[in-house]
Amino acid sequence: MKSRMDSRERSRTKPLLLIDVDGPLNPYLALTAERAPEGYTRHWMRPSGWPEDQPLAVLLNPEHGAELLALADRYELVWATTWEDDANAWIGPVLGLPELPYVEWSGPERRGAPLGTFWKTPYVLEYAAGRPFAWVDDEITSYDRAWADQRHLAAALLLCVDPGIGLTRPDFDTLAEWAAAL
Repeated sequence: MKSRMDSRERSRTKPLLLIDVDGPLNPYLALTAERAPEGYTRHWMRPSGWPEDQPLAVLLNPEHGAELLALADRYELVWATTWEDDANAWIGPVLGLPELPYVEWSGPERRGAPLGTFWKTPYVLEYAAGRPFAWVDDEITSYDRAWADQRHLAAALLLCVDPGIGLTRPDFDTLAEWAAAL
């Protein structure tokens, strides 16, 4: 007789999908263009620590929320952004996402990584704690992939996204295919 897993147990067996905001969801390099890329709308936000008299322009595509929710069948969604919990207050509601856990970058000491490795990489590996994960960010390089390969025994997909374009259909397809192949 098969036992049924509760949703928390199933969630722990899924790989993590670690999501950066600026670059993948907010193609900030497109802000200087006359028009936002197709599907994106400009939003004015004031995350924690941002000057009250200077709102931050953020481009978001509401279709990304539905795409991420579709991936939630295969992944546990986690913010991996310097927005930290502010992503739940400012980004999630625009995209129609529920409150998500997030990687905390602040800590007693900065994690060390070799030259050329993105400063977030040690935190991501620590957060993943041996679980399979996919990470979307605009600053991932071959150094980060090599470092993760050396230090993370589970499967890992580090997906670099163009910060002038943001997440695209092929990126969502890659994420879905990768999780299905695990």
